[in-house]
Amino acid sequence: MFRTILIVLVAGSVCAAAAPADAVAYGKPGPGTALAGCPVFPAGNAFNRDISGAKVHPLSGRYIASIGRGSMLHPDFGSGRYGNYGIPFRVVSRRQRRIPVLFTAFGSESDRGPYPIPLDTRIEGGSDDHVLAIQRGTCRLFELYRARRGKGRWLADSGAKFNLRSNRLRPAGWTSADAAGLPILPGLARAGEASSGRITHALRVTVSETQRGYILPARHFASNSNNRSLPPMGLRLRLKSGYRLGRFSGQALAILKALKKYGLIVADNGSDMFISGTPDRRWNDDVLDQLKTVPARAFEAVATGRIHR
Repeated sequence: MFRTILIVLVAGSVCAAAAPADAVAYGKPGPGTALAGCPVFPAGNAFNRDISGAKVHPLSGRYIASIGRGSMLHPDFGSGRYGNYGIPFRVVSRRQRRIPVLFTAFGSESDRGPYPIPLDTRIEGGSDDHVLAIQRGTCRLFELYRARRGKGRWLADSGAKFNLRSNRLRPAGWTSADAAGLPILPGLARAGEASSGRITHALRVTVSETQRGYILPARHFASNSNNRSLPPMGLRLRLKSGYRLGRFSGQALAILKALKKYGLIVADNGSDMFISGTPDRRWNDDVLDQLKTVPARAFEAVATGRIHR
């Protein structure tokens, strides 16, 4: 994975820019989702839009081939039975004390601290060290990448703040706690929604190679390659409408239905077709294993806007 992240919601200013005029409105707004009494972005946000009717991207075949048509979908989360997989998040109160943050790599593209993230907040296992938290009442999202605990403060490579009631984007060319300059929280699969049979937002996905470019709402690339056959950050992938789901069940079926309607958003460099979710004892790992039988060739890239370079 490209980096580590820590996420929390709180009141305060957010360094962001209004969506540029070339942003493409594709598909109808979905019903949206909510956490801790907050919308996870407005219903018309790109994460929440129904892309089932969006046009196939003219380079779809080349993008899928570069990922590997036989690469299998892989849930990078689970119940914890087989290891510490997934990106956790935490809900904190609006009175949560703010903790200083020292940025150690991408400070010029980070939103300044302090951040209201308790130092005992769980950090994601693996190489990215994400930590997520939502602050009730304020609906501000704070994310840190490669977070480490220091003496009375957080150390992190980068950090970003998002207002979950707004569609405002980060400044052009800025990273976030994610390589694509996107928020992480709205792209995570959660056990509760999957168990209900209804996921109403896109999911975050990684691929091993990307090109030097991004599609909104992404704001940053993480590659020096000018190979136009590689996916750009922010590319939307959709499970083909004709892909049969009769052999799938439970949480896996709910995820696949969402991938037909809301799709995947390329957000980081990592293992091909790894989708992100939260660690949760309510995940049924045996059912999630059904996802590992779905190949990349079952997906198509859809056109959602021009590539920024």
